[in-house]
Amino acid sequence: MSIPSVSSISDQVYTALKKEILSGELQPGARLLVLEIAKKFNISQAPVREALERLKSAGFSTSTPNKGSIVSYITDKEIKDIFELREIIEGFAVRQSMKQLNENDFNYLEDLIRQMDLAHEQNDILNILELDMEFHGFFYRRCDNHMILDLWNRMRIKVMRFMAISNRHYSTEELADWHLRLVDVLRTGDAALAEEAFTLHMHSYKMIHLN
Repeated sequence: MSIPSVSSISDQVYTALKKEILSGELQPGARLLVLEIAKKFNISQAPVREALERLKSAGFSTSTPNKGSIVSYITDKEIKDIFELREIIEGFAVRQSMKQLNENDFNYLEDLIRQMDLAHEQNDILNILELDMEFHGFFYRRCDNHMILDLWNRMRIKVMRFMAISNRHYSTEELADWHLRLVDVLRTGDAALAEEAFTLHMHSYKMIHLN
């Protein structure tokens, strides 16, 4: 029987800690102590340190004097600013992407939505969030604007963390249907209508979850 590599163990620790942060089990400011985590998973310290570095790089944690690694904070103002920014740039990203969308792209987006619906049935919050981010991230990648993609990559984790919090108070039952309606608009080929639909989607989410 092969012995798991440090890297594969680190992947498992990273995923487990990410789930705990997104679920709220690990709150902002919580200390991430190498010895405690290693003891919890019954592993050596090396894969824990590797996992903590990945969490830091992804924006889930930060280093502070005298405390070491802690779960990073996220403020209401940051989230409000992010959603206002998305209202401005996501519609543009969609409009630009529509110039090259084909049936394979529509099928890919619809498959993400089917997976989203299944994740809701299984109450798999982490998978719901990652599928939601993949759906919207698709347009940031396809719009062929590296600055817009960079903005998305920088705000993606904070959006996920906010949605993880809000999804504990609001049902995700209609999430798949919301996104399916967006694909229906995309299929019309009307770029202006699609831009408006995505902008309204962002605005509606903000109004429901931030007020």
